[in-house]
Amino acid sequence: MHFQLRYLTEYRYGEPVTDNLNVLRVRPTNNRTQRVDDFVVRVDPETRLGRHEDYFGTEVIEFGISRPHDHLTIDVRARVTTSDPGEPPRTDWAATTTDAYAQAGGEFLLPDGDDSDDPRLDELAARLRADTPLDTLVALTNLIPDTFEYRPGVTYVDSTVEDLLAVGAGVCQDFVHLGLLLLRRQGIAARYVSGYLWSPGEGGSEDSIEVDTHAWLEALLPSPEGAGEPVWWGADPTNRRLVGEAHVKIGHGRHYRDVPPIRGVYRGAAEATLEASVQMTRLDPAASARA
Repeated sequence: MHFQLRYLTEYRYGEPVTDNLNVLRVRPTNNRTQRVDDFVVRVDPETRLGRHEDYFGTEVIEFGISRPHDHLTIDVRARVTTSDPGEPPRTDWAATTTDAYAQAGGEFLLPDGDDSDDPRLDELAARLRADTPLDTLVALTNLIPDTFEYRPGVTYVDSTVEDLLAVGAGVCQDFVHLGLLLLRRQGIAARYVSGYLWSPGEGGSEDSIEVDTHAWLEALLPSPEGAGEPVWWGADPTNRRLVGEAHVKIGHGRHYRDVPPIRGVYRGAAEATLEASVQMTRLDPAASARA
């Protein structure tokens, strides 16, 4: 699939501010199922952009605006080509106990601050266990939405798994954080992914839609003996499916805090108002090649 993306963020300040420092993680990644054909960022007021890769391999764009200004516009545009990942590997649990798997999984096998001693997590982990790691990953895409309601507005950006358990509802970020915890308890390395999902309405006839930033997870599935290294495989518990060509990945980390799209601070007492939108347009292959 061929997509054009526009991520537009506009801040308005009640009075001029200074020393506006921002960090962006908005560039789609290149990997075996995704290719970035074009990418540009424009900032108003104009300023120099710095770029580097973070610890997890996500491109980071940094900039600062020292002079007084009463607005900030960040206009991100990209063209991306995605492909079907194919069939995930199916192996038994013994393959997750090898030194090679532990080395490949690294810190993505370890618990983090979202872990909890709530007994409901033990119950969910027991219900999740299936015959193989792949079957467990597929089961996760149904277990979470079967157990928790998708309901925007009941959690917030810093919510924890305990908040999800208490409310019984949440959004994609909450579902992913729970999924990471449950998979790691099974001995499966798992990581948080940020990006976009092409999700047209009934009938799917639209060429362009407005979307939100989306979250899913990737689990490290061991390959059959002699077939190579373990592979990261995406799963989207919010939408009850494994990840395919409709997903556009930005980056990954151990949790949301590793891959927020925008973080910033400024000097001044003025309040800021924010408007943000993501427009996702599907292009046919010929149009993408000509652009």
